[in-house]
Amino acid sequence: MPEDSDWEAYKVPPTRTPVSERTTSVPNPVAFFQTVFNYVVDAPVTFVREWIERQQAKNKYYYYHQKFRRVPDLSECLEGDYLCFFEAEAQWRRDRMVDQEIVEIVRERLGACKQREGPNQFQNCAKEAELLAQVTKAYQDRYGDLGVHGNARTCLMKQKHRMMEERKAQANASQ
Repeated sequence: MPEDSDWEAYKVPPTRTPVSERTTSVPNPVAFFQTVFNYVVDAPVTFVREWIERQQAKNKYYYYHQKFRRVPDLSECLEGDYLCFFEAEAQWRRDRMVDQEIVEIVRERLGACKQREGPNQFQNCAKEAELLAQVTKAYQDRYGDLGVHGNARTCLMKQKHRMMEERKAQANASQ
């Protein structure tokens, strides 16, 4: 900018804004109601909310990271211990839901791989297809043929029968 600038051409705004003069001696009712509302309604509500937030900050609870302790299996419960039966059933249901989600995640990965690879899906997605086959076989071995009303007891009996059949097949093969 040149040194000989014309200050009259570029006027500087005033440094202070003038304060408006009151024209009446009656106080503004809006300001009065705002102050009353602030002290009667807003301040107590804000205080209670901040107090609750402080209490909740002390005890953080992440519902999506809930960890259940492992309980004894149904085969480890004593006869007549109904609480142990109930806990084992709940544990079995959680395990079944986790296994279902594992199968679903592997299935989604295979679908994404097939979508991404297109015509080369058979050679480039072979690993994912093999993993899906293993996971579904394991799920079918454990939970297959239980139906919608399957529970921990029927699943345990199914595993017991499968183990007995495998032992019988081993005994017949060795003879």
